Amino acid sequence: MDHFKATKVVIITEQMILDQVAHLIENAGARGYTVTPAGGKGSRGVRSTGRAAVIDGFSNVKIEVITGSKEAANRIADEVTERFFDHYSGITYLEEVEILRQDKFALLIQS
Repeated sequence: MDHFKATKVVIITEQMILDQVAHLIENAGARGYTVTPAGGKGSRGVRSTGRAAVIDGFSNVKIEVITGSKEAANRIADEVTERFFDHYSGITYLEEVEILRQDKFALLIQS
């Protein structure tokens, strides 16, 4: 099976801005993303990972989106950071990954 290079954008931020971040990701051309509850300790204190906290909007989430374009990944990461992280807690990082089903990312894969 062939493997294809891609870039994963990881955004860990407050659940209350999830819809806005998701809209930004979709506008960048991504076909999808994954969201999971996130918790831990950082410069803004300790965050719970409990289910009730996610529902109430007081927990953090981890958003992962895979793009076939490093430029698209950079654009997403930069825009999220510039637009939200002066007022909300969050971090963003990029990872180089290999994907197996290139057709799932067809709009964002560059040859």
